[in-house]
Amino acid sequence: MELGMVGLGRMGGNMAQRLLRDGHTVVGFDPDAAARKALADEGGGTADSLQALVAALPAPRAVWMMVPAGKITDGTVEALAGLLAPGDVVIDGGNSNYKDTLRRAQALAAKRIGYVDCGTSGGVWGLAEGYSLMVGGDQAVVERLRPVFETLAPAKDAGWGHVGPVGSGHFTKMVHNGIEYGLMQAYAEGFSILRHKQEFALDLHQVAQIWRSGSVVRSWLLDLTADALGKNPTLDGIAPWVADSGEGRWTVAEAIDLDVPAPVIALSLMARLRSRDDDSFADKLLAAMRNEFGGHAIRKA
Repeated sequence: MELGMVGLGRMGGNMAQRLLRDGHTVVGFDPDAAARKALADEGGGTADSLQALVAALPAPRAVWMMVPAGKITDGTVEALAGLLAPGDVVIDGGNSNYKDTLRRAQALAAKRIGYVDCGTSGGVWGLAEGYSLMVGGDQAVVERLRPVFETLAPAKDAGWGHVGPVGSGHFTKMVHNGIEYGLMQAYAEGFSILRHKQEFALDLHQVAQIWRSGSVVRSWLLDLTADALGKNPTLDGIAPWVADSGEGRWTVAEAIDLDVPAPVIALSLMARLRSRDDDSFADKLLAAMRNEFGGHAIRKA
């Protein structure tokens, strides 16, 4: 199948490579000339503009976007809307908010251009292991794109699926990432408890390796944790600052809207936000309050 790829960063570039290796034709566009060259070195076609990309694809066209959520995705969709023709389809493989996806799909539907949202998980390991793909969109359009999904997934019949109408793919990926927040936080807290039991002098890498086999807490995240602890047992040089890319916030907001209790996901998000406060006013005020009501000592900065 011939596919256009917009966004040839690490994940987009790896996805293009996986498609090329399975015999698909990929034409890619990225503002970064080095990213275009990397695709060309893998045997892919390149274009130096969206116009050139669309012109290089046979109709009906399929264009896969791997660009950051928000304004960049909006701008890309708007530009493609003016270039594509009825019967063409846009696939958004990024981490868009499903509400934005619904809006974009409606705008393209007015031009009879299809829109498929593909929640994508796999990160830097996807090139070798395959990607988990949660696909939303019209059944007929998704079926037309089946060869692409089967190639990108770990196997033709595993790791991907058409989960529902447009918007459902990104909604499912949003919740997936919310769960990920909770799992990561549980591992982080558990290993922190182990480390603080200093009289046992536990080897955290050893413990992680033990848990990887037979344990009810074994998982790919634990595999990656063991790998990280093996490389850097004391995590030297790593600042205790944890970013979030939005999906956890959206999951918590959706849980509130649906009256669904999600305390673990909510608290894991709060922990990430707390990690960024190097000079916590709240903690200073807590210390001051304890001093006021109980005369407890205040540690000077």
